[in-house]
Amino acid sequence: MTFNGYGVWAIYRFEMARALRTLWQSVVTPVITTALYFVVFGGAIGSRMQQVDGVPYGAFIVPGLIMLSLFTQSIFNASFGIYFPKFTGTIYEILSAPVSSLEIVLAYVGAAATKSAVLGLIILATAAFFVPLQILHPVWMMAFLILISVTFSLFGFIIGVWANGFEQLQMIPMLVVTPLTFLGGAFYSIDMLPDGWRTVTLFNPVVYLISGFRWAFYGQGDVAIGVSVAATLAFFAVCLGIVMWMFKTGYRLKN
Repeated sequence: MTFNGYGVWAIYRFEMARALRTLWQSVVTPVITTALYFVVFGGAIGSRMQQVDGVPYGAFIVPGLIMLSLFTQSIFNASFGIYFPKFTGTIYEILSAPVSSLEIVLAYVGAAATKSAVLGLIILATAAFFVPLQILHPVWMMAFLILISVTFSLFGFIIGVWANGFEQLQMIPMLVVTPLTFLGGAFYSIDMLPDGWRTVTLFNPVVYLISGFRWAFYGQGDVAIGVSVAATLAFFAVCLGIVMWMFKTGYRLKN
């Protein structure tokens, strides 16, 4: 079977157009939220905590802020993108169209990851107005940005297929991902924690993603960069495997 580029492009373009129709929610709101984080964390806490690992606190939290938005927006864009066709019943038209499961995932996940990555760059540009930034490894920064956007878009796709209602659609991002992000070193270094709590925190997978992304900025992280890369690739592989299983079995797609 030949690759149906036209079908992939049609789904991708439709999903991207939806972001333009909800520009305020997709772009403006996260940017305003980021600015508020800088006012609260950078102003209130930063005035008392000047530096973390030799990095000014305002600059230190930038990678964590970007990751927080990247996680939530990737999941939201991908989960809603595939859930809405399920909700309206148009999923059957997509499944019966001459596009393979790989092409469907490529289109939905690609659109969600694109929107999230662009948003991450917008937040990075916004942060530059508040604090002086340096990116020691820009190639690694972009690699982490894209890989994490794709990975969490796959995760969001899984949630969108699994969810049977809008409540379930929002449950995991709100009750699982956001708390793990706040507890995963987004706004502090886990080296600041007591040894016991630091050991517990290392079981949080988000720690490795944030640490790797922060390393791309400042050349240092809470864990070794090799471990961060391995953890990110492992999470990507797990999500991809689950998505493939869902299409192979038709889990909540064909019933």
